[in-house]
Amino acid sequence: MFTERTSVGLDVHARSVAAAAIDGVTGELFQTKLTPSHEHIRSWIRDLPGPAAAAYEAGPTGFGLCRSLNASGIRCVVAAPSKLQRPSGDRVKTDAKDAVHLARLLRLDEITAVTVPTVEQEAARDLVRAREDARGDLMRARHRLSKLLLRQGIVYSGGHAWTGKHDAWLRRVGREQLSASATRLTFESDYDAVLSVRARRDRLDAAIAAMAADCEFAPLVQRLGCLRGIGTLTGFALAVEVGDWDRFTGKTIGSFIGLVPSEYSSGQSRVQGSITKTGNTHLRRLLVEAAWHHRPAYVVGKTMRDRWQLAGPAARARGDEGNRRLHHRWNTMRARHKRHVVANIAIARELAGWCWSLAVLEE
Repeated sequence: MFTERTSVGLDVHARSVAAAAIDGVTGELFQTKLTPSHEHIRSWIRDLPGPAAAAYEAGPTGFGLCRSLNASGIRCVVAAPSKLQRPSGDRVKTDAKDAVHLARLLRLDEITAVTVPTVEQEAARDLVRAREDARGDLMRARHRLSKLLLRQGIVYSGGHAWTGKHDAWLRRVGREQLSASATRLTFESDYDAVLSVRARRDRLDAAIAAMAADCEFAPLVQRLGCLRGIGTLTGFALAVEVGDWDRFTGKTIGSFIGLVPSEYSSGQSRVQGSITKTGNTHLRRLLVEAAWHHRPAYVVGKTMRDRWQLAGPAARARGDEGNRRLHHRWNTMRARHKRHVVANIAIARELAGWCWSLAVLEE
């Protein structure tokens, strides 16, 4: 329940902050325009009738303001923007109105708060997202290069692309088959971009592996590695993106990641559609990719045994049970002639629950 006397709403931007405060005793409304300086915001809130609590929407300005206010004794809530209730007929949006709206929702205790990570957790999350950006950049650079060659009628047919053999073929093509100087310069530019981004991705991979082996998330990453499709990079990304696993259950974590069906039900009718795709996009992609690993027959190989050596007996048993269960689910859906992409989403949703069970496992 909201217990403070004054509720403060902050509409935070890079260069300005619209602030509104409601005194719960007198009903008086205070409004002003502030600078983004944390000290300026703290000073204005301290001059209000106390005690006061503040709220602002999660966004690109991060969690620094929340940490600063909490450290100074002012309770601060970071609101999930997609969960804010707004009147359907309201067609006027201004920063001042948004601040007042936040203050009123805070007073009514109707704000769904996001979990504020620690500074260390946020730094690890930034590293993981930098690696995700490098992956996307590498994919785009490779597409540009391959489509440039395709326009010249040059197609690689010597096996899998982007291997050592394919790389040697690319260098040979650049020397021998591109006659126009402008085309050759374009090829060299695109090929250099592929090498540069790949080297950046590899450096980030090494940094993440080193951090995952010696940080607060190391035991969690080792337990998650007991499941097929979840290596060090995926396990570390799951650990830092979710943060506090105890706020979920095996059923609710799928909803947090956006892997549950959308639904519109009224009266006796119930209509379910495609998955909601809400929440963390990065987490959802990782789990969907990991789910494909449960399609082949389950055989405990050397890689899995090496991961199991790092985890405790309970985690190994739980991981083995999950791997068998998920592969059985794949076979069941294949027998029902489910489309593979639909079946994989269902496996990914259940895989999220198994990850949660390993994350909260006490050994």
